[in-house]
Amino acid sequence: MNRYSGERTTVTIDPDKTALFLDKNLKKSTFLDRPEACPFFRFIPEEEKGYCSVHATRPEICRDYGCWRMLILDSSGRRAGRIMESRHLGSDDPVLLAIFAERAHLLEKLSDFDWDDAVIRMIRSAGYLVRT
Repeated sequence: MNRYSGERTTVTIDPDKTALFLDKNLKKSTFLDRPEACPFFRFIPEEEKGYCSVHATRPEICRDYGCWRMLILDSSGRRAGRIMESRHLGSDDPVLLAIFAERAHLLEKLSDFDWDDAVIRMIRSAGYLVRT
């Protein structure tokens, strides 16, 4: 049962992710770092990558969810990009891409917390809105 919506959806572990889902150490580390994560989510620190172990049969709410840490909106309120995983920009906005190409490398040595603050300031100063 989905603890947010109350919906009940039958899911099946993806065959190629069964070992990932059953790995007790991975489960423990995933939820130590991300206590609110979905019970089917697993994060592999060495790869810096997360996996949905029921991706093929995931519920509708998951299909509609846009995975990001920061949502970047243009001045009209339309989605311009998003920061995903640790520091990845996903965007088709040429201005936003140019800003990151020109400036993001200057922030590489910052801690994650300081990087987030610097990126938010950088994006907002260019007229974008940021939701975290």
